[in-house]
Amino acid sequence: MNNKENRIVKLFSIDMPIIQAGMVWTSGWRLASAVSEAGGLGLIGTGSMHPPVLQEHIRKCKAATNKPFGVNVPLLYPEIDKIMNIIVEEGVKIVFTSAGNPSLWTSFLKERDVTVVHVVSSVRFAKKAEQAGVHAVVAEGFEAGGHNGREETTTLVLIPMVRDAISIPLLAAGGIADGRAMLAMEVLGADGVQVGSRFAASVESSVHANFKKLITETNEGDTILTMKQVTPVRLIKNKFYTQVEEAERRGAGKRELETLLGRARAKKGMFEGDLDEGELEIGQVSAAIRDIQPAAFILQEIWKGYLACKQAMCKTD
Repeated sequence: MNNKENRIVKLFSIDMPIIQAGMVWTSGWRLASAVSEAGGLGLIGTGSMHPPVLQEHIRKCKAATNKPFGVNVPLLYPEIDKIMNIIVEEGVKIVFTSAGNPSLWTSFLKERDVTVVHVVSSVRFAKKAEQAGVHAVVAEGFEAGGHNGREETTTLVLIPMVRDAISIPLLAAGGIADGRAMLAMEVLGADGVQVGSRFAASVESSVHANFKKLITETNEGDTILTMKQVTPVRLIKNKFYTQVEEAERRGAGKRELETLLGRARAKKGMFEGDLDEGELEIGQVSAAIRDIQPAAFILQEIWKGYLACKQAMCKTD
């Protein structure tokens, strides 16, 4: 990734083509502003915010940094009209959309001089996003935390297929937490990366200290993609997951699973720190995360690791 010529760097006017994912209960103004101030692109995650709360976070983010930052908007969430209007009124110029049809809001945003990026989990949806007129696409593999695609396509497989299918800038997501993975994504055709789980375990992340600590203790195989009948989500196995597994094993229908999931589970687990009854969304790469660091440190660690690995072509003695 030649930084001066990199399409993601140019598109967002940032220093490094590293985007911090907009994660539910995780990505508030503190995390977004810290990443942006350090030279990446920070995103405020609206998935856990009512419109007035989002407005507050945008204003605090503006006060904390004069660097570009964006907002991630899950399109299937309620109050979408109010959220989009606040984004425009507050002068946010970068929006990442996800979990819905990009054609619904892309034109509205572009007409107001907003750069639009859409998150997809398949080649088919990447093509639709490009046809909808988005400026760039995030292709997110099966390894990623939180809500995921039903296709279960890994990042390693997904990125080159999407690269061959679209011409607009491409960000890779899912399983990326260090410079080696970033270089691998470049080789596969990505113009940059979106990082979630590593930033969830940052000082500025808004998740509960209990959850941050658990992320650093998670081992290989401790996360799983579940709730496919309702909305696929990758989470850490705990008491809540066991309840979901038992319900699915006995053939529970969609309504029962929605009832089980709909008790503010993500807030309970990630924001309030209930590690038994809460929904604990995190990616497979959590097994490689062993410390909690400031967001700026994490950003620089990934970037320096990428540069060093590229120089050495990932060869070790």
